[in-house]
Amino acid sequence: MSQPSLIIYDGECVFCQNYVRFVRLQEAIGPVELLDARSGDPRVAEYWRDYDLNEGMLFVHRGKVHHGSDAVHVLAGFSSESGALNRLNARIFSHRWLADLLYPALKVGRRMTLAVRGRRLLDRPGDAPPLPMMAARDEGSLTKK
Repeated sequence: MSQPSLIIYDGECVFCQNYVRFVRLQEAIGPVELLDARSGDPRVAEYWRDYDLNEGMLFVHRGKVHHGSDAVHVLAGFSSESGALNRLNARIFSHRWLADLLYPALKVGRRMTLAVRGRRLLDRPGDAPPLPMMAARDEGSLTKK
């Protein structure tokens, strides 16, 4: 039996949480494991080596990794037709050009929501934690002593 598909997402992002819950994949592809990128699971560190999880979620299916807009595009192709949100998701993101066009807006929405909620971006395993979002914006105004 093959391994279940895997979705790695930011568990602190309310949009990400709701997206992975409403996309009904098990009907189309079988078991799907949802993995919060903040969980400390060692697989997250493995995927960080090749993919910036602050730039997009991951969907791993049959050994192939889909990142960011590619992930939502492929997921849309597997979306169930049950429910209005699933049908809308499938109709929009099943077009690669629309997924590529709209995904940057989804990333901005995630960053804004995290900032409003006082949450930070994901830490790359092994790196120092990133500056808080406000400090990162003002980083260019810092002077060396």
